[in-house]
Amino acid sequence: MFDLTTFTIIHTALSVIALLLGLVSIGGLLGGKSVSAVDVPYLLTSVATSVTGFGFPFVKFLPSHAVGILSLIALAVAIYARSGGRLAHWGRSYAVSITISVYFLVFVSVAQSFSKVDVLRAAAPTLAEPPFTLVQGGVLILFVLLGIGAARIFPRAPLLARPA
Repeated sequence: MFDLTTFTIIHTALSVIALLLGLVSIGGLLGGKSVSAVDVPYLLTSVATSVTGFGFPFVKFLPSHAVGILSLIALAVAIYARSGGRLAHWGRSYAVSITISVYFLVFVSVAQSFSKVDVLRAAAPTLAEPPFTLVQGGVLILFVLLGIGAARIFPRAPLLARPA
């Protein structure tokens, strides 16, 4: 078994890879297509990120656990929509669920940044101060807009542009 430091490095690496792939995936959806070379690795690394998040020691249910569960639900919808040729009928659900799952990665990244980067921690030591709230609110608005755009554009793209 890994020690906690190694486990944290693996979890963080998976998170960064998933986040980057997820942003590229959203870009593809906004361009009207799903790119298997990006979307499939995104789904795999994002599921791995959420699952490994439950491997850290904890005594009680934490907000991070709620985010992990919600992310896994969104990812389950995306995986279901993508499999078995369902994308033609589930395109909007796929676009929204991918966007939601990437939002959760960004949400956690912002929270981690505010808790680990000195200048950010000084601005919002309890993560309840206005700087943290404003940044998270801006991220939420951005992803709502991205999700709306992806849900409008992706399902209307020609079926030939999407994987079976």
